[in-house]
Amino acid sequence: MDLFEYQAQKIAAASRPLAEKMRPKDLEELVGQMHLLGKGALIRQVIKNDRIFSMILWGPPGCGKTTLARIIANETASYFVHFSAVLSGIKEIRSVIDEAKNQQRMYQKKTILFVDEIHRFNKSQQDAFLHHVESGLITLIGATTENPSFEVIPPLLSRCRVVTLKALSADDIAAILNHALKDKERGLGDLDLVFESDAFSYLVDIADGDARAALNSLELCAAYVRPNEKSYPNEKAEPIKVPDLEKILQRKALVYDKDGEEHYNLISAFHKSLRGSDPDAALYWLGRMVSAGEDPFYIVRRMVRFASEDIGNADPHALKTALSAGEAFKLLGAPEGELALAQAAVYLATAPKSNRIYAAYEKVKETIKSSGSLPVPFHIRNAPTKLMNSLGYGKNYKYAHDYKDAFVPQDYLPEKLKGRIYYLPTERGYEKIIKIRLDNWRSLKDKIKRTPDNNK
Repeated sequence: MDLFEYQAQKIAAASRPLAEKMRPKDLEELVGQMHLLGKGALIRQVIKNDRIFSMILWGPPGCGKTTLARIIANETASYFVHFSAVLSGIKEIRSVIDEAKNQQRMYQKKTILFVDEIHRFNKSQQDAFLHHVESGLITLIGATTENPSFEVIPPLLSRCRVVTLKALSADDIAAILNHALKDKERGLGDLDLVFESDAFSYLVDIADGDARAALNSLELCAAYVRPNEKSYPNEKAEPIKVPDLEKILQRKALVYDKDGEEHYNLISAFHKSLRGSDPDAALYWLGRMVSAGEDPFYIVRRMVRFASEDIGNADPHALKTALSAGEAFKLLGAPEGELALAQAAVYLATAPKSNRIYAAYEKVKETIKSSGSLPVPFHIRNAPTKLMNSLGYGKNYKYAHDYKDAFVPQDYLPEKLKGRIYYLPTERGYEKIIKIRLDNWRSLKDKIKRTPDNNK
């Protein structure tokens, strides 16, 4: 390497974002995800033993998906290829496959292919990997912020294990920021930046579990407070305060009362006030969040969730009201759109409550976790081909509209789950009507089951 190449590399390294400089190089530096990387945890063990399998890393932004893939690259004996779904297509995929074959033939090396933002690949692009993942030519590691069930084709998904990463905790973000503030080689240790405790807490909170966002904010603070570190050889920086951060980051801090309530305390108070049917308290906590500069669409998302979790079918209009509030705010903006949020909050607080949809779905998830992929009963399978028809698909299915009141007693659950009941509606609001219907239908089903000729 000549002098010019060395200087070019030095300049390039210096210009890298702080988040890239501070990216952990090994498992010991990685913060968070202890359910995967703690002592004896699955991913730590497969990395340690170099027994990497095809996987989809699913998690929110800034939780460590790309970092984990790079650590795997550093600690594995395999040939590693980093592939971006945003910038690459079928041509590049074929090139990778050809190189994987060459690595296998010439060096007896496996190829690990890391595909960032794999959800951006269309069906044909994902199909291009399928055979080579199945044959073992490549070990695929995909990263996505989207639900793999919807964004990754089923054949590819069945050949990969979904590994769920969590948003980093406040303690994790604090540890990452502190490390960056102290590290003199890769971080900002030479700048002697100091934060007041509430300012540091604010910096942690606005990151919302995203390490990249946290480090980007810290880097912006450093550029503002210490635009040129050589100009301050002996001068100690003044502690950074919350107003400084509001000015630097162009974002108003949440309002803190004497007890130090934070973002999650405020949204919790709002949610519980809605659940407790107290419109006055709900309006107060809504106003607190809005005046503190909370993202209005975060509030809308929580109201939409509340409408399904705590009201459900007791008032089906609650979900529409919450969604409409979001659309109204999108149309009007602030401050006019805030009234739509207030209207929705009052509606949700005064609506009849039921958590039976939430409870039923939680039971369903527990059943699926314990029973696995039970087969679909033959009589409710689709039979679009003669072969499927000859195998009994759709046989003895009863078409509901051919019967009185468009209802006919028959089983729809897998054989092992026959008779299982998940949804038990309350007698509040519209759910009272649903309960009457369900009680009648379930009674008819029970009556048929008790009849000896129930198969006729």
